[in-house]
This record gives sequence, structure tokens and C-alpha cells, in this order.
Amino acid sequence: MRECLMYFFGQGTEPEFALLTPAHIAPVALLLGVIFLLRRFRGQIRRSRHEETLRYVLAFALIISDMSYYWRLVGMPSLQPGPVENLPIGVCGWAVILCSYMLIGKKQIFFDISYFWLLSGSLFALLTPTPLTYTGVTRFRYYQFWLEHTLGYVAIFYMIFVHGMRPTVRSAVRSYAALIVMAVIAYLVNSMIPGANYLYMARPEAAPSVLDILPPNFALRLSIMAAVITAMYALAYLPWLIMDRRARAGEK
Repeated sequence: MRECLMYFFGQGTEPEFALLTPAHIAPVALLLGVIFLLRRFRGQIRRSRHEETLRYVLAFALIISDMSYYWRLVGMPSLQPGPVENLPIGVCGWAVILCSYMLIGKKQIFFDISYFWLLSGSLFALLTPTPLTYTGVTRFRYYQFWLEHTLGYVAIFYMIFVHGMRPTVRSAVRSYAALIVMAVIAYLVNSMIPGANYLYMARPEAAPSVLDILPPNFALRLSIMAAVITAMYALAYLPWLIMDRRARAGEK
């Protein structure tokens, strides 16, 4: 039993996960299916007497999915937990926390930050989930990763469809400012801790990633990352801009 648990909560020494395999596609397809169902049944959910309970359960699941990452490290010394890779400095983790507060309090500011962080930054984690390279479908980390990275999207689209929340230009400014603060913290930590690579600002990752195309030069790397993120922010807001323009055109 002990060996089974050690295997399940540990990680392998050889690659166990590959991009665009069923293990990669299935969680993304499931997420898209859940988002479709949220849109399809948004009215029924909104009118349900259990709606508040549903939000609280989703918020609890988000917190557990994030905290279980650190609980696993504490319980598995063989994973060598330490500040090089495991400090809470990351867009995905903080987006999960903010989504939890958003669900509980229905606060617009948490939606503002989370919406753009998820659709502009965490989206790359769905496309190239490099942390899973050595943890396949038989490992705890596989399920923890996908729960943490998909439940945030469920929370965002839940608030969009069920509670009518939406981003604005001010939302983008708030989110971008928060991202800059996070980037400054990551830069300082990367400078102080040898080997640290928070927000992937220091160097390309060892595992295959969309960030592999970026140059190792820090200034050039940072400039390209900022340009790409800015473009992703614009794309994330584009559907709302189009809807607003159509609505104004329809009023004329």
C-alpha cells in the first residue's frame, strides 16, 4: 500500500505525458463541454435555490485543488520541495485564489484580474502543460494540475453566464497592473534564488513549451513576452468590444 501511494503521489524519471495525446485532449474537451453546459442551462442555474451552494462548492474545490499541490510536496520529501520552484508566485495559482473570492463575494475586481490572467496567461498552460512531463494519468499531480487549471475557467464562465459579469477596458488595466506587480516580484525572487524561474522570465523551460521560441537574452525575452501578453489581453477583450459595437449599432 505504501509503495502504491508513493508512486501515485510521486513523479517518474522518464517522460510520461505527451502533448496532443488523449491525456492532453480529454481534459480540455471536458472543460469546453462544461462551459457549453453553463451557457445552455444558465437560466435554470440562476433561478435555482441551490445556486449559492453551487458557487461555494466550486470555490472550495478551487482552493483544495491549489492547496493540494503544496500538501503533496510536504508529504513527499523525495520531491525535494523548496523555494526554487515551489513558492506561490504564479499567475495560475493566484488566479485560482482570486476566482474563489470572486465566487463567494461576487466581486467585480476579482473577476477583472482573473478573466485576463486566465485567458491571456494560463491559456498557455492548457496548450503546453509542461509540469506534467514526468507525471502521467496514473499520478496525483496529473489530476491536481487539470483541476486547478480548468476550474478557474469554469468559475469565470459561470460568473459570465449566470451572473452577467463582463470585462471592461478598466478591467484590463487592473489586471495588467496586477500582472506587472507579480512580474516584479518574480524578477526579484529569480535574482535572489539561484535556479529560480518564476513566470518563466529567467530562461526557457527544460520541457517542451511554446516559450522555447523565446531568446535567452533577458531584455529581449521580457519585451517579447510583454508584447505577446498585451496582444492576448486585446484578443480576450475583442469579443466584448464587438458585442458593444453591435449593440450601439442596433440602437441607432
